[in-house]
Amino acid sequence: MKNLHSLNAAHTGHTPRTTHPLRSLALAILLCAGTVTAQDLVITNGRILDGNGGVIDNGTVVIRGGRIESVVAGNRAVNGMQTIDAGGKTVMPGFVEGHRHVITGNPGTWLAERAPAQMQEFLDAGFTTVLSAIDGQPINAAKTAIAGGTMQGPRLFTGTFIPVAGADPAAPPAAPGDPARTDPARLGGAGTAAPAVPREAIIGMIEAAKNNGYNYLKSVVNTTPGGPEIDTLKLIVEEGNKRGMPTIVHAVSVKDAAAVIDAAPAMLVHTPHVGRLDQDAAALQKIVGADIPMTSTLSVFVPHFTEEGTALFRDAQPFPWDTLSSAGQGPVNARLLWEAGITYGYGTDTQWPPKQSLADELRALRLVFSPQEVVKIITVNAAAATLHGDEFGTLEAGKYGDVVIIDGDPMQDSNALLNVVTTIKEGKVVFNR
Repeated sequence: MKNLHSLNAAHTGHTPRTTHPLRSLALAILLCAGTVTAQDLVITNGRILDGNGGVIDNGTVVIRGGRIESVVAGNRAVNGMQTIDAGGKTVMPGFVEGHRHVITGNPGTWLAERAPAQMQEFLDAGFTTVLSAIDGQPINAAKTAIAGGTMQGPRLFTGTFIPVAGADPAAPPAAPGDPARTDPARLGGAGTAAPAVPREAIIGMIEAAKNNGYNYLKSVVNTTPGGPEIDTLKLIVEEGNKRGMPTIVHAVSVKDAAAVIDAAPAMLVHTPHVGRLDQDAAALQKIVGADIPMTSTLSVFVPHFTEEGTALFRDAQPFPWDTLSSAGQGPVNARLLWEAGITYGYGTDTQWPPKQSLADELRALRLVFSPQEVVKIITVNAAAATLHGDEFGTLEAGKYGDVVIIDGDPMQDSNALLNVVTTIKEGKVVFNR
């Protein structure tokens, strides 16, 4: 089992306006001689967090052609390039959301009526990359519009649902809302085996997903005795990999998370919250040993408490203690997985506004993670979880010029991540408070 020191090493090695006196950040945009492009930018006078744990108390980030050219100590001016004075504030990599559901409202009108504002909300909250799972075809249209420059928004990756088994009539249905509202008996493997989905049907769905522009395949796995789930998942992973489409898996029990490892998916999109990894050393070692990244989604399963002590979900509905006895186990399992060496990245599994989702997830993450660890979770680790750690997630030469400027020090207080004053995507200022 990896120790915490080796974990830190593993997490850092992934190829994983005119200034106004009332503004919190003095954004001095200096248009020097020469042509200035939207993707050429110099950020000076900032306390730089590189995402790998490195800190430069006063440094400069140079972005050219949308990619980081250099990250150096001291203030550096570059003739002919737009310059932003960070005013001593924190400069760090753009945030990465590794598991999200984006579309809200009517899917038929979402693209025209809601998408532009919602995409901007991600940028306002500091998110420069978002993995949207099971949001339907309009999300691919938004992805195309963003990539083509006709809509402003984060870098989007999209996924679509591929079933591992047919409907199980013996299994109790999940209640509406958060996936935590599920009978734990089912999650632990009760019920009868559901029918297998024919191989030809699986391949046809994957081909359609590829043709429709999706990047990932997503499966939900609740294993049943003698069921076809893992064999089918192996097929999905194999056929998806042939087409350059990694498979991400929803498995919310320790039992199911350990089982899906046999299929070698690209990512587990939930921290197991049903079952105790401290009582199942074999499952812990199996999950960690597979070197498959995981996203957090802790806030889905950790309740709010009112002043009267009532436990509520984020939508203010009563927390179902009677149907989910181990709801508070997720953070405990998360800490065990982290200390054992898993690559653990940020994800929310929500449709809430990004800043609200971030506040909720931070509330849960702070239960078991230090501020320094949370910085890694939302940057380098989340990038590695999406399999794009070589493109973004840290401030390093050659990576995308995705940067946020923070009012405060997130290495001391995770809530500072809520105080984004400027977001830069590929060298272009896309939000400025």
